[in-house]
Amino acid sequence: MSPADPRPVIAGVRDGRGLDEAGAALIATGLADGSVSDAQAGAFAMAVLLSGLDENGRVALTRAMRDSGHVLRWDLPGPVVDKHSTGGIGDTVSLVLAPVVAACGAFVPMISGRGLGHTGGTLDKLEAIPGFRSALPENEFRQIVAAQGCAIVAAGKDLAPADARLYAIRDESATVGSIDLITASILSKKLAAGLDALVLDVKQGTGAFLRSPEAALQLARALVDTANGAGCRTRAFVTDMDQPLARAAGNALELYEAIAVLKGAGGALAELSLALAEACLSVVHLDGAGHALASGTAAERFARMVVAQGGPADLLERPEAYLPPAPVIRPIPARGRVAAIDTEALGHAVVALGGGRLHAGDRIDPRVGLAALLRIGEEAGPDQPLGFVHAATEAAAEAAVATVQAAYLMGDGPAPGPLIRCEVLPE
Repeated sequence: MSPADPRPVIAGVRDGRGLDEAGAALIATGLADGSVSDAQAGAFAMAVLLSGLDENGRVALTRAMRDSGHVLRWDLPGPVVDKHSTGGIGDTVSLVLAPVVAACGAFVPMISGRGLGHTGGTLDKLEAIPGFRSALPENEFRQIVAAQGCAIVAAGKDLAPADARLYAIRDESATVGSIDLITASILSKKLAAGLDALVLDVKQGTGAFLRSPEAALQLARALVDTANGAGCRTRAFVTDMDQPLARAAGNALELYEAIAVLKGAGGALAELSLALAEACLSVVHLDGAGHALASGTAAERFARMVVAQGGPADLLERPEAYLPPAPVIRPIPARGRVAAIDTEALGHAVVALGGGRLHAGDRIDPRVGLAALLRIGEEAGPDQPLGFVHAATEAAAEAAVATVQAAYLMGDGPAPGPLIRCEVLPE
């Protein structure tokens, strides 16, 4: 057999012998250059799912997938940090956190994704801004990060290409649920950005991919241990997704909320954005997140980033000039106290309105979504709907109203859990 034959590596994982650095490098290189076939990639993913990897194996796979493409190196007068969320509804933290952290002396080269399934994507929200460019050549990306302190962009094709291929194969081979593969996937892309430190937000609840506290904590621990083992200072938080983080879901509507927080609004989005920003800064021995937000310096930094990436200079002063409303806006009537929310159903409602995508190439209507959503424990009545549907047509609005009403359980129920469920630190 050829020395580059992946079959002994796959068999070793299958039989519980683990994965060493040489085997991980062979698999990752083969995924990137095509010498590992789809059948072999699927077999490798299934072997990992069924037999698992230990911490050394996860670190080896993460590093190998990171190194399968271009890894950024930075020469900046401050630490390079980032935040990653596992995805939820109304989670617009990145748009607040990046400029807050940048205003405090760190640099945030945030490589983000698009929404798929019931969760929204950071790039889709920013691309609701006319002219905003997320696909930047590397030299321009570097210039914006150096000059403004932050930039939020799409991943280039040469960033962790092994993960891009394995990600698609995991979907086809029913191996998406592997904690080891999820960990390597998330971290290989983030660590390819050349970070000094990383903070992870693992969502748990009815709107998260991980609904149980045990699964969320297991993933958070795997991410923290693997990232630190790969040389990046990392901590994680398990946070609430039993209800939307912001009161809006939908691209332009969430952008309005992020702008409001940058201009001083409170609420859960502001609270979590500040907590995660403080954590990013603490890891690299900086502080000042609260002052950056309260003083307006973070808002100024966001405005500069938007201009640098092609957006209008007065977005924060006149968001309504650039983010037009949907043609149809309808209240969602209900009576009683909100006891619980099927948050995933709200995400699917936004997708059905045209505000998300079921397939990677689907077009998005940035205007549509849900706004002014009530939270658990709040009362609905004649003068206080559950929220408002923003839709392109009357028929779409009517369907969304029914979906949201069905997603809200009215009556008596327990008080909502804490916004931050726990913090996971390196051991």
